[in-house]
Amino acid sequence: MPSIQIDLPITVDRAAKQALAQRVGVIYGETMQVAMDLLTVSVHDLGEGGVWRCHESGPPTPSALIMCDVREGRPVETRAELAQRLIDLCVEMFELDRLWLKVEFTQHAGDEMYHPHLKGFNTDWRGDER
Repeated sequence: MPSIQIDLPITVDRAAKQALAQRVGVIYGETMQVAMDLLTVSVHDLGEGGVWRCHESGPPTPSALIMCDVREGRPVETRAELAQRLIDLCVEMFELDRLWLKVEFTQHAGDEMYHPHLKGFNTDWRGDER
């Protein structure tokens, strides 16, 4: 942990995916106050018509979804900052409509993710990791 999955309604080449992952890593490290080597980023370029936001009236709208699996314990303000920075990045890089980007968080205890490079499970977030 953590991991971030980004579902995009467009097709993106390898270089753009790598650039996105790098920038997400920097944003995540700065905002969540951890080393970037804990972060896994997956970019799902689902193509036109691959992600939709439903509405009560009218047809669904093309959308994008960012799923963040993080260790529990960070204030809501920190998670909101991360969400906004990730939305801003996707708008900047891919010219997506910010109104239809959605960020969801799932929070976990540290021992719910196993890292071979840590030689075992992660620890609970303490706030002094940087």
